[in-house]
Amino acid sequence: MSGSEGGMKNKLFLGIDLGTSHTAVMSNRGKKFLLKSVVGYPRDVIGLKLLGRPYVVGDEAFEMRSYLELRYPLQDGVLSELSDRDLQVARHLLTHVIQQAAPQEGDEINAVIGVPARASGANKSLLLKMAHEVVNTALVVSEPFMVAYGLDKLVNALIIDIGAGTTDICALKGTVPAPEDQVTLTKAGNYVDERLHNALIERHPELQINTNVACSVKEMFSFVGPVTAPAIAEFRAGGKPVQCDVTEPVRVACESLMPEIIESIEGLLRTFQPEYQSTVLKNIVIAGGGSRIRGIGTYIEEKLRAYGEAKVTCVGDPTFDGCRGALRLAEELPPQYWSQLGDVAGG
Repeated sequence: MSGSEGGMKNKLFLGIDLGTSHTAVMSNRGKKFLLKSVVGYPRDVIGLKLLGRPYVVGDEAFEMRSYLELRYPLQDGVLSELSDRDLQVARHLLTHVIQQAAPQEGDEINAVIGVPARASGANKSLLLKMAHEVVNTALVVSEPFMVAYGLDKLVNALIIDIGAGTTDICALKGTVPAPEDQVTLTKAGNYVDERLHNALIERHPELQINTNVACSVKEMFSFVGPVTAPAIAEFRAGGKPVQCDVTEPVRVACESLMPEIIESIEGLLRTFQPEYQSTVLKNIVIAGGGSRIRGIGTYIEEKLRAYGEAKVTCVGDPTFDGCRGALRLAEELPPQYWSQLGDVAGG
């Protein structure tokens, strides 16, 4: 897209954390918002009459899901490449995100966009091509690197970003992380929802439950490690409210993430120089929605005990710490240097 001619353009910087279930955005003008990464289309002519427009994006689409076909364009945190329809859905989402950032006429829009750590080159190219339709310059970087940049954790640190579609783990060594410094696991929040949903149906077949309900239970009670208090959730059975103890299913579902996370931490730890490994162990940060799992820091510390004393902390703002780091990067590093950090379109 082109900016206004003549004079200096106003620069609008955006940090965008593009996630499987939610997208978080911050701008250099104080704009800050979160929306569901979903686009809704009317199922039939009745839905079109109720909606009054061709499609709707975000939380509004989810609330109207009874008469809309919901499409999530980010499968496991990356754009689907299956069909022109999938690309159109992604385009609708991205266009809406930029519009919500309230650009002014003549703005030069520069966006740093976070994607899973090991997203393919083809997928990044697809995203950049689409982003360049609505912004002047776009940089794609890994989501854990965005978090690290915002927290000044750029050397001798490990970032574990547990989202909905992916868990990304990144080793920070004072340079832009190379592919071998990053791991992407497809077991993340959505995987926990599915495990919990199946476990509850198996234990209580009378319950009326879907993955949305299971996700709500997870968000309310998620924990790993020792049980500190029973988790009692309310459900519907035959249309009537019932209460069930979900403590054990929640624990088992949440802990299903941990073996691969621990294994990945151990593998990345060994890639640091031996004299730095004890420092790295004390500099492990958990980000993303998974950082809200109760007891996760202590759990990982215990599992790493054989390597020495570990210190695991959780970010203060799991929703916005990623895009906050992306915005900080966008503001501190002029766009002409962005190509040194990752894939760029425009500039």
